[in-house]
Amino acid sequence: MTNYLDLELTEINKLLKAKKIKPIDLVEEAFARIKKDELNDFITLNEKAREEAKALENLEVDNLLFGIPIAIKDNIVTKGLRTTCASKMLENFDSVYDATVIEKIKAKHMIIIGKTNMDEFAMGSTGETSYFGNTLNPRDKSRVPGGSSSGSAASVASHEVVLALGSDTGGSVRQPSGFCGIVGLKPTYGCVSRYGLVAFASSLDQIGPMSKNVYENAVLLNAIAGLDEKDLTSVKQEKDFTSLIGKDIKGLKIGVPNYYMSDVIDIEVRNKIKEVLELLKKKGCEVDYIDIPNLEYAIPLYQVIALGEASTNLARFDGVKYGFLSDQEKLEDMYTYTRSIGFGAEVKRRIMVGSYVLSGENAKTYYYKALRLRHNIVENFKKAFKKYDLLLGPTNTNVAYPFNRHLDNVLQSFYDDLLTIPVSMAGLPALALPVGFNKENLPIGLQIIGNYFKEDEIYQLASAIESELKLDLKIGSDK
Repeated sequence: MTNYLDLELTEINKLLKAKKIKPIDLVEEAFARIKKDELNDFITLNEKAREEAKALENLEVDNLLFGIPIAIKDNIVTKGLRTTCASKMLENFDSVYDATVIEKIKAKHMIIIGKTNMDEFAMGSTGETSYFGNTLNPRDKSRVPGGSSSGSAASVASHEVVLALGSDTGGSVRQPSGFCGIVGLKPTYGCVSRYGLVAFASSLDQIGPMSKNVYENAVLLNAIAGLDEKDLTSVKQEKDFTSLIGKDIKGLKIGVPNYYMSDVIDIEVRNKIKEVLELLKKKGCEVDYIDIPNLEYAIPLYQVIALGEASTNLARFDGVKYGFLSDQEKLEDMYTYTRSIGFGAEVKRRIMVGSYVLSGENAKTYYYKALRLRHNIVENFKKAFKKYDLLLGPTNTNVAYPFNRHLDNVLQSFYDDLLTIPVSMAGLPALALPVGFNKENLPIGLQIIGNYFKEDEIYQLASAIESELKLDLKIGSDK
């Protein structure tokens, strides 16, 4: 087997430009690795990928992403390639159009290798709720890869692809990136079009890039970001997100919320973050521990707001227009059985909770009150960013843990996102960056939080840390 996919994006690009390799070589290597690894990280492979790669051979290599294999989370619609959301409900669904981000990566002549496994309808933090079975963590197949973008994270960490797209509602790009030891960004809400992303919670969902390193993450964000007339929440941004990479970080003001360094966080994780903070001080950054009020309410807020929106968004899946349809003759029975059989247990739980909080007077008691408190958290973050350029803390409270640990505790999956949900509530950008390993050689992730549309500053700091640490993240290598 060749090892082109172990190379950095710029090196692959040079080989393609020099005609020393062809896009088909990358595609064949990707398929071979997927077959060999047996991670169950793909639901559907793109049978036309070889044909698409061959078609690129007579074209000029005109950008860094030309001919690069990419994996797509299976809740982003792709014309001619089924989109299941890892659910029986959409087991055989073929979209009639491409999501905006898919149009953009196709314009760069990237090659979609396949659609990745995920928690069903993006509801879960472990990769265990998929109708198609668990995604395995490539660093330890007995442990969860994180979720819900489990397959995308696993495919990048195992070098089956160079890049991947995931989606992040409460931490679903960052959390699995932390568990698998890759770089994953949740952009500012509105930075990337949501058109063609199957909705979970519309006021929180964002598509984000996942990569082996910081620079490649920024390159992919450049390709997918921008205003889209089909998504009224998207924002016009004319910015090169790689522009600050390599720039001096001396003088940056870094805030470390005490919420992110409490006793709830594993001691090895906390110590690793403290090592990074000491490194930043030596590089001339100003580092302060700060309090941001009300972050402790982020989990219950998420349960009310996200699940309320989910119950509304998933009401469309009734078996009538598309998707799974039960064989009941009576209309009411058809609806009941379609949704009972088509959705998994976690999705049904969340729909029921969301329907409850939106019912009658409950909307005032729970949902509207949650929106007011969410606004308060937003304002508290804004106050912090008046003094600090960036905020830092761990991505996860611990490292990846064994499968089936939380099956008897349905609330625990929310608490896996304890450190990522506050950022989602505020719509801020945040990046998960691997910064080391624990005593079991499992990756530890740092979360860098930026002000609105300041992804370039996040990349500036992340690349500086990456350059100093020089971690060997390739699976199987000595750490």
